[in-house]
Amino acid sequence: MKEPTSVGLGEQAISRNPEDILVAYGLGSCVGVIMIDPVSKVSGLLHAVLPKATDGFKDSSYKPSKFVESGIEQLLADLIHKGAMKSRLIVHLVGGANMLMLSGVGSFDIGNRNLEAAYAVLNRLNMQVTSADVGGHLGRTVRIYVADGRVTIRSAGQKEHSI
Repeated sequence: MKEPTSVGLGEQAISRNPEDILVAYGLGSCVGVIMIDPVSKVSGLLHAVLPKATDGFKDSSYKPSKFVESGIEQLLADLIHKGAMKSRLIVHLVGGANMLMLSGVGSFDIGNRNLEAAYAVLNRLNMQVTSADVGGHLGRTVRIYVADGRVTIRSAGQKEHSI
């Protein structure tokens, strides 16, 4: 069996190879955006870290996939380039947990801000979210099985399930 393709922080991966499994380990406040075209059999996974880039982030090391806003747009463009049709894409969201709680201070709320950005961009692009496993306080690992478009999620201490 082929090793899964790990999609790290601020990265994306696209595949149409039926042997591939795309995986993002330990999504906490990060958001995993999955797009699958069931007809062309092309799948993509974005592992976005922050909601959007500010001018301070747009230096020589700027990567669109690090940010929800630019990452979703880049993922969509790359999937279309690989043969997907926007109208056929199935979209799933995973992650956006509230992982950084400080006693007496509240939270940094990065997870919620990432989710708000994802829904806003997808709404602007006229794309519907088919399913979501988001929020809470637990990290998640998501796997996309390119062969059949199956998406599984496993949260810390819980059983793996499909969405």
